[in-house]
Amino acid sequence: MMLFRCFLLLITVLLVGCGDQETSSQPLKEDPESQPVSVQVNQLGYLPDGDKLAVSTGQGNQSFRLVSQEGEVIFTGFSSELKFWEPAGEQVSLADFSELQQPGAYQLQVEGSDPIAVQIGEDVFEQIHDAAIKAYYFNRASVQLTPEFAGAWARPAGHPDDRVRVHASAASAERPAGTEIAGPKGWYDAGDYNKYIVNSGVSTYTLLQAWNDFEDFYRQRHWQIPESANELPDLIDEILWNLEWMRAMQDPHDGGVYHKLTTLNFAAAVMPHEATAQRYVVQKTTAAALNYAAVMASASRVFEDFTQQHPGLADDYRQSAELAWQWAVENPGVIYQQPEDVSTGAYGDQQLEDEFSWAAAELYLATGNADYLQAFFARDKEIKEASWSHVAALGYYSLATSDSLSGEDKQRVIQRIVSAADKMLAQHQQSAYGVAMVEEDFVWGSNGVALNKAVLVYQAWQLSGEQGYLQVAQGLLDYVLGRNPTGYSYVTGYGHKTPMHIHHRQSEADDISEPVPGWLAGGPQPGWQDECSYPSRLPAKSYVDDWCSYSTNEVTINWNAPLVYLLAAFSSDSQQESP
Repeated sequence: MMLFRCFLLLITVLLVGCGDQETSSQPLKEDPESQPVSVQVNQLGYLPDGDKLAVSTGQGNQSFRLVSQEGEVIFTGFSSELKFWEPAGEQVSLADFSELQQPGAYQLQVEGSDPIAVQIGEDVFEQIHDAAIKAYYFNRASVQLTPEFAGAWARPAGHPDDRVRVHASAASAERPAGTEIAGPKGWYDAGDYNKYIVNSGVSTYTLLQAWNDFEDFYRQRHWQIPESANELPDLIDEILWNLEWMRAMQDPHDGGVYHKLTTLNFAAAVMPHEATAQRYVVQKTTAAALNYAAVMASASRVFEDFTQQHPGLADDYRQSAELAWQWAVENPGVIYQQPEDVSTGAYGDQQLEDEFSWAAAELYLATGNADYLQAFFARDKEIKEASWSHVAALGYYSLATSDSLSGEDKQRVIQRIVSAADKMLAQHQQSAYGVAMVEEDFVWGSNGVALNKAVLVYQAWQLSGEQGYLQVAQGLLDYVLGRNPTGYSYVTGYGHKTPMHIHHRQSEADDISEPVPGWLAGGPQPGWQDECSYPSRLPAKSYVDDWCSYSTNEVTINWNAPLVYLLAAFSSDSQQESP
């Protein structure tokens, strides 16, 4: 009978292959009996009180059990009925062992599959958290990374950026083209060596928000950076490294902000100190000014607590934020236009209402000036998860968790967050994978989409105490850490199957087999903007671990930021407390 079925399957494949080849817009459903049984889990582990789900392909209603290191069967159950998940074209079943709360190392044994290691513990995310935030140290510009702090990934200093030229697109009477200015420090943006204000905006804010939400977690937490011995928490030190570069990107003559600091073309796959082409500041834009204003206003509030270590810094940030806002108000539609002689990242954005909204919210909180709050509410609308091009949600996060707003105004802000979270909760509940990812989420940086969704629903949980939101956030974190159709934990160095060939110049050029640890790969998406070969066009499977795949395997500071936030959230005591 089995031979006959295989023969029929072969004939069907041959007949389909010989006909007119049309591409269906609908994902193909795989025959469950033809699917090998495979099991995907969060490869870092699970919190004792949290959701614990594994995804199994193949048959539904499969028996499974968890076995201790001593061989004792600790938990048994049956997986769910099969359900189709369109982004992967797979029939999958969920094995739920959330009732098992005893910390320990286990083997998950699912019928028809090899055993897989599972860890349960309070601290399962702490090491990967420290790696994810230390990735920013590894991407610092203008400084040598010494073996004491960088280990095998030590390298000479690159890009002092003390003699950066003003590009013709950024020229002014006070700073004509060719003028040399200094813009040292900051983080390299991604796999390249350039620095972009717009992408630094959402990245730096997310880390500032991690401090605001999980200060107790960060007060005494260190991950061995050169500043670990000083009087500031390591997170604040790391953020300050980038803030000092951002501060240098404001033209002191008019308050405008340069869009980026860059070479004219992308560097080859060389180490930072070997990439020696001339660097420029390019065009002042409204988006850059507003991103700058929002971040500096947010930072001014944080640095009010560190006036002893940095006297006057909070006031300086606040004043510079207001100057940038004023420039943006006077120049409300200056969109970035890539100059003909520049080919590096554009971060161009045609819609700026969200940037105005975010900056207005942060400036209100920093200054108490009601005019900014009025400017914010003038742009009030539905929100979605944050990204570099959609930053409106960030202002809502800040206002919702601040004591500066109350009454109907605060409820209006909270409702925007909860309404967006409810949509994600519905996606989670409808998903065969137990993850709030739908086909349109599989764009460039889909893992960043997943984690920014998780940040939004976590904010909703903090505000409402609705347990379902916490489950959505957990599902999205599980997804990027291994419970996904590719079987990758997408964070370098963490998990039993992780990216080894990320699109990251230092990792490609340093002659070390392992990539710099702690970086989140962009994740699957079917756009295929590069010339790599991919195993599948299905959105959740269209990923390849190859240097050539900058469209799925590049790393960036804005994708790591929500990863840091979520790992802090699930590592801190506040995660265990409802509002």
